[in-house]
Amino acid sequence: MNRIWRKVAVSVFFLALLPSCKKRGETVKSDLGEAGYQLTTEDWFRASRANDVPALKKFISGKFAADTRNAEGDTALHAAAAAGAQGAADFLLNRGLAVDLRGAAERTPLMAAVLADQTEMVRWLLRQGADPGLRDQDGFKPLMLAVREGRPAAVGELAAYHREDLDPALLLAALVGRADVIDALTNFGASVYARMEDGRTPLMIAAENGHADAVTLLIDIGASRFATDPDGRTAADLATASGHPEIAALISRDPLPADLVLESPVEIAESMDAFVDPGKSGEPTVPRRAAPKLIEGEMLSSPVASQQAPRKSPAAGPALGEPFPMPPLVMRRYREKEMPVSVKSVTGDTATVRIAGAAPREVNVRAGDPIPGSNLVIVRVQRRLEDSKLSLGRPVEISVVEVRDRTTGSTREWISGVPSKAHDPVALVEDAATGKRYLASPGQRFKGADGAEYLISDVRPNQMVIQETASGTVQTIPLRGPRG
Repeated sequence: MNRIWRKVAVSVFFLALLPSCKKRGETVKSDLGEAGYQLTTEDWFRASRANDVPALKKFISGKFAADTRNAEGDTALHAAAAAGAQGAADFLLNRGLAVDLRGAAERTPLMAAVLADQTEMVRWLLRQGADPGLRDQDGFKPLMLAVREGRPAAVGELAAYHREDLDPALLLAALVGRADVIDALTNFGASVYARMEDGRTPLMIAAENGHADAVTLLIDIGASRFATDPDGRTAADLATASGHPEIAALISRDPLPADLVLESPVEIAESMDAFVDPGKSGEPTVPRRAAPKLIEGEMLSSPVASQQAPRKSPAAGPALGEPFPMPPLVMRRYREKEMPVSVKSVTGDTATVRIAGAAPREVNVRAGDPIPGSNLVIVRVQRRLEDSKLSLGRPVEISVVEVRDRTTGSTREWISGVPSKAHDPVALVEDAATGKRYLASPGQRFKGADGAEYLISDVRPNQMVIQETASGTVQTIPLRGPRG
């Protein structure tokens, strides 16, 4: 009997609740109606896009599921991200939706914000812990989506999270012809010297696809007009073959006087420093005080370095790959400059050199002769024996021309079969603790604030290799760009 009474009591209780639930549901619908919404999926998404948090709360009070999806498979969090509705997005995250929730095409809210060009939302989602390394169903990370869709501001937000992807991103930007994206990427350390697996550079890709603005920018920021792919084709050759003669002409123009200069270290430093610290918009660029060349024995004073733990003794030696105490160096810029002049051959006391341009020409020169159209003078021509990797270590005879710039006094040796360079590869390096900058090239030595001695063993387009001389331990300093 007691069991029967309990069942009756429970039934009466729930029957009593029905009017209350019905009344509450009607109240929610009424409140939503007054706010201009109905209790539907379509309006749930509309309220999210409108950043209408009070309306979203009414939906939830009406037992509407926060993780409801639309026909495409997106959630309201994706809709809020695409609309830049931070308040709605924050509300939905607090209701338990994951910040990296997958939606249509396996895209996350971060990807939705990138595609919608919502830069503030991109920044906010990253602060909420959104993973910038995830890929959509087509294999695109958020950075690559930003590049493909031409979102330079989003690229700026994402670049620091994708150091390993910056060069591939630059190659993609060259392919789609987005000069603004190229500018953003190179500011964060993407290298204009990057290459595809088939050997093409960003300049070659942009030229081949007819992107004049991208070509102009790449040349302006240091891309070589004379680099070749494995088949010996330059960017101009690829532009011509693809039916873009105007771009080929832009690339293969006749050399200007500034192209035929062997700059001094001070001039190189000024040029690189000006690139890192450009003048105000609309005003001429004014270089800061020239970054001094890093010389043997020079001290890099660094409060940060001096506060680090003492070095291990050379006898103990640090473990392989263990960072050694060193000034907090940042590689801001890499530079190498190919000359529009190449050595073809040397016969007796006469050298034949090729001058690139719209109409390439070959000229014969001897010691004391100038190179036409420049302040370069021939110092010496000769043939000599050198070891070669291509000849399995056996000495081979090469043609050599030594030139001097009468204005700067700098000299260079140019060799047949090797691109002629204006200077050795150099990096502009910044001590992050002091802001002081140095021009660094392979073979230079310096001392840190703790007295340890270091050797710059290599300077590459995307990194600089530094060795602690006492232990032989090596560290690499990645290219970070002006803003990275």
